[in-house]
Formats: sequence, C-alpha cells, structure tokens
Amino acid sequence: MTPVLREWVTKAEGDFHSCEREIRARRRPNHDSACFHAQQCVEKYLKARLQAANIVFPKTHDLEELLDLLLPLEPQWELLRPAVAQLTNYAVAFRYPGTTASKADARNAFAHAKLVRQIARQSLGLKK
Repeated sequence: MTPVLREWVTKAEGDFHSCEREIRARRRPNHDSACFHAQQCVEKYLKARLQAANIVFPKTHDLEELLDLLLPLEPQWELLRPAVAQLTNYAVAFRYPGTTASKADARNAFAHAKLVRQIARQSLGLKK
C-alpha cells in the first residue's frame, strides 16, 4: 500500500470512528457531526479506491460523481448509489444553521457508511 493510499484509509477510518462515537454517545450526542463524519468516511474510501486504481479524481464532496468514476472498475458498486446519494448532502447540510440531523438521520448515515466501508475495504484487500 502506498503512503498516499494509507493516508486516505487512515483518514476514512478516523471519520468512521468519529461517527460511531457520536452514534453511541449517551450524553449530548451530536447527530449533525455523525452525519458529516459518515459522509466524510465514504468520500475518503471512494477516493482511496480511486487512488489505488490510479484514477484521477476532482476535489469534490459529490459522492455520486466519485462513484461514477469507479463504476467501470467496480460495476457492482452501483448498488451503493442510494446510500451515496443520501450521504452527499451531509457534507454541508447539517454543518450550518437551518437544518438539524435527527437520531434516525445519524443512525441511517452510519449504516450507509458501514456498508460502503465494508465493500471498499474488501476491494482494497483490507481486514474487516
């Protein structure tokens, strides 16, 4: 694994665990943060897979755009489209006043991140 790829995976894992901590928090959970970190985890795993395949990708938070770049390589990942479509909005939706994530939003975001993480890690040859 190249150092750049390792860094993408490390950053993705950091976001995954931050999301998980917020989901499990009993006192003052931050559902907005959980949703944001779920999106960030998925973004970084998609970029890690692109990096592993030496596919150039833009600086974007649009997960569907990243997924589209991966589909020639991983056509079965089309099944992830509903998850990434929902998570794309979480890059900014809950970061500013006006919209607040619910506990259900956070749990759903975590489930989506968990699925994408599992599939990406398997594709990258990483342990579960």
